[in-house]
Amino acid sequence: MPGKSGAAGEPGGESQRSWLNPSTWHLRTRLVLVAMALLVTICAAVGVVSYASMDMVFNRQLDRQLEQASSRANDFGRPPSNFPASPGRPDPLEARGQAAGTLNARIDGSTVRSSGLIDAQGNRVSLSADDEQVLVSLPTDNPPVDRSLSNGDYRLVAVKTTYGDVIVTGLPLADKQSAEASLVWTMVLVSLGGLVVIGLVGTVIIRRTMRPLEQLSEVATKVSRLPLDAGEVALSVRVPPSASHLGTEVGSVGHALNQMLNNVSSALEARQESETKVRQFVADASHELRTPLTAIRGYAELLRMTENFTEDGRKSLARVQSQSLRMTALVEDLLLLARLDEGQPIKVEDVDLTQLVIETVSDEKVMAPDHLWQLQLPEEPITVRGDATQLHQVLANLLSNARKHTEPGTTVITGVMLSADGSAMVTVTDNGPGIPEDFQGRIFSRFARADAARSGAEGTSGLGLSIVESIVSAHGGSVEVTSRPGRTQFALRLPAVSTEGI
Repeated sequence: MPGKSGAAGEPGGESQRSWLNPSTWHLRTRLVLVAMALLVTICAAVGVVSYASMDMVFNRQLDRQLEQASSRANDFGRPPSNFPASPGRPDPLEARGQAAGTLNARIDGSTVRSSGLIDAQGNRVSLSADDEQVLVSLPTDNPPVDRSLSNGDYRLVAVKTTYGDVIVTGLPLADKQSAEASLVWTMVLVSLGGLVVIGLVGTVIIRRTMRPLEQLSEVATKVSRLPLDAGEVALSVRVPPSASHLGTEVGSVGHALNQMLNNVSSALEARQESETKVRQFVADASHELRTPLTAIRGYAELLRMTENFTEDGRKSLARVQSQSLRMTALVEDLLLLARLDEGQPIKVEDVDLTQLVIETVSDEKVMAPDHLWQLQLPEEPITVRGDATQLHQVLANLLSNARKHTEPGTTVITGVMLSADGSAMVTVTDNGPGIPEDFQGRIFSRFARADAARSGAEGTSGLGLSIVESIVSAHGGSVEVTSRPGRTQFALRLPAVSTEGI
């Protein structure tokens, strides 16, 4: 036991790979994802606000330019002094100061009198009929609006003059859109770069911050793997001082965990000390009871042989003898359990398990001829390594248990076989009334009895199946029970099997 606990607590590759711990890895990932999601949200909000602000700035700047261009077009497009005698009107597109890309049109009612725009080289470009229809549909004396024309998107304004016609002025949106696109791409690239940098830095910071939690998780995992239910346990694993100081929240948890482990360690030591005292008391008491029990049996036998008793006296003396024999058997069972609890080495030799089963079943046939005893044996003998006497006691206890707790006429089948993993298996199956389900979980406990478990339980000590489990465990094997009305089976497995004949 101490060796196991020491192995669990030793530093090694597991602590070096603690960052791979699934629980802390998932927590770290969640924290990074939450931080990234928050940062993405902030960047998106900043981007939307920045884009909206810049769009307003560009629109105001473009509207001022549009207002100036419209004013120049209106002033230049006034009719001559002899109007309407002279029907000619100046083309507003020819006004001075009109920049490249400027669009102008004069509309009379629903008829476009003149229209065009100035290209990058300063040349006049005519508008298509579809473009003119868009200009005709513009509302007059309203704020500027954006429209898509064959030459691109334009911001347009239509002003009705005092002479009844409408002069439309427009400026291209290409520069504005290009600037806004550059702004968007710049923000996206900067945000992505910031996310990458912050993600890496955040991962390092979070990993360093969570290192104490990983140490706490590692300690808790090691403790959870220790066999604390029985035997001597050295609970030496603790949270390191770096993760158990009271200056931080995690340190407080680590300190509390160490306090809990100290308390558990003290309780385990007290439990082990108490178990040791109880085992020693049982062993000493059983050993001391052997001598007086032997004396009782001897004197009872002497009285039976030398004295004349009445019929009632002979019955009483026979009762004394039978009870002394029963008590002697109980004492021997307690001594055996005490030796097994102390872990004393067993006598190991080759045991022909098949022959041992045949002999034990034959003994039970003599004791209970009213039961039907059957064998299921392999073609070749099965040999195991173990103590023949103790293994015989295991089989005798199982068969005796089947005999005592079932009615006459019950069929008891004892089988020997090799399992798929190469271990030897012995099964004892009967078709009796079965074992109550609530008793099956504690049937191997010491002094466990269930009055309603099976009929005929008189005279049992409750140690037989406990001895079976202890002996089989000492041989490195296991025993289990399955039961339902009409079928109860005890199955024991023993390792280190060879199939050679005897």
